[in-house]
Amino acid sequence: MNYHSKLKSAVAALAIAIPFGFAGVANAQDTVNLRMTIWSANEAHLKLFNEIATGFSKDHPNVKLSYESLPFDTYTTALTTQIAGGNAPDMAWIFETAAYDFVNSGALYPLTDTLKATKGYNAEELSATAAERWTKDGKLYAYPFSTSPFAMFVNNDVIKAAGAKTPAELIAAGQWNWDNAIATASAVGQTGKGGLIVRDFNYQIWQNLASVWNGWGASPWSADGKTCTMTEKPMVDALTFIHDAIFKKKAIPGPGENVDFFAGNAAMTITQISRASLLPKDKPFAWDLVPLPKGPAGDYALIGQAGIGVMQAGKNAKTAAEFVAYMTNPENSAKLSQFFPSARKSLLNAEVLKKTNPLLSQEQIDKVVIGGIATGKVIPGHTGFAQIQQAVRSGLDAVWRPDADIAGTLQKICGQIGPLLKR
Repeated sequence: MNYHSKLKSAVAALAIAIPFGFAGVANAQDTVNLRMTIWSANEAHLKLFNEIATGFSKDHPNVKLSYESLPFDTYTTALTTQIAGGNAPDMAWIFETAAYDFVNSGALYPLTDTLKATKGYNAEELSATAAERWTKDGKLYAYPFSTSPFAMFVNNDVIKAAGAKTPAELIAAGQWNWDNAIATASAVGQTGKGGLIVRDFNYQIWQNLASVWNGWGASPWSADGKTCTMTEKPMVDALTFIHDAIFKKKAIPGPGENVDFFAGNAAMTITQISRASLLPKDKPFAWDLVPLPKGPAGDYALIGQAGIGVMQAGKNAKTAAEFVAYMTNPENSAKLSQFFPSARKSLLNAEVLKKTNPLLSQEQIDKVVIGGIATGKVIPGHTGFAQIQQAVRSGLDAVWRPDADIAGTLQKICGQIGPLLKR
């Protein structure tokens, strides 16, 4: 049974187990305990979330809310295991890659009516593009609370120490492209520091490499999701470039090498702006934030999303939906945008983003954040993504070796995932 079927079966089983009409109903005098699963354990994030929960409780004194941080790498598996085991959270963060599974399986409580009924919510200013992956039949099933572009954080100190050109210098010269970015990373790699880190990739989460291969116009599957396109020239060329950067130019740490950019041990890292909170305060280095380099297919941007969904199987779905409406109202969305760029049109401007992201310059906000959200594509996702992700990850193991047959390996991967894409 594939991942999507497992999720659908788990939802069906829980629906039978819960008496009709029980979900979403709680007596006013009863204490309502709401639990939200998240994948962040960051202190700054948790402080803000708890402040929002406290604000909700002022008008809902019988409601208590707790956040459960699950490991990032196994988050979706842990969440679906809770659902299948009858221990579904009331609310959950959901990866953009798993959006189709959750939306299509019936696991989520529809939010549209609750959001529209909330005074001052202004649901109409939610960007339709940002909401697309979380919507079915005109109803929103998870709120895209984070629509965050990927960008390049830079450690200018280690780059200058290696005698290489900084991204800012390359941008000024009109030379910020992947060839030159890897040349800089390679120069730093020769000094014993790490060159370029694609954060959270770690030879497992391959979809994060879209932050590189999109520059070649590559994609793992067709726009309709039915055909594997990993054998096509853009993907072969992109993965060949990445492979050479790892094994020939030593610009990207190889398998088994763990290098932390935010500890000052690498030249550059590709990640989202929410990671700015990881920049060191005790031993700071001269850092910068720049757009992704230009690829052979031209300029591009990549967006990661996260949605907040209410579990249909939860005992207090109606109250949970009300909390989501409170958490994502205009005021709280503005607070959240310091870490998670909002899908609200009114908050996607330099003035607001500068207030909530004081570490970033006006130019960084304009070019990286606003420009990235305006033009970026969302990380690849698909129904049954967990099974597809595992098949591709396993297949790519053959690419992450010095003597790899890249084209041949990609042919095998397409043979494996082709039937999964057609489901």
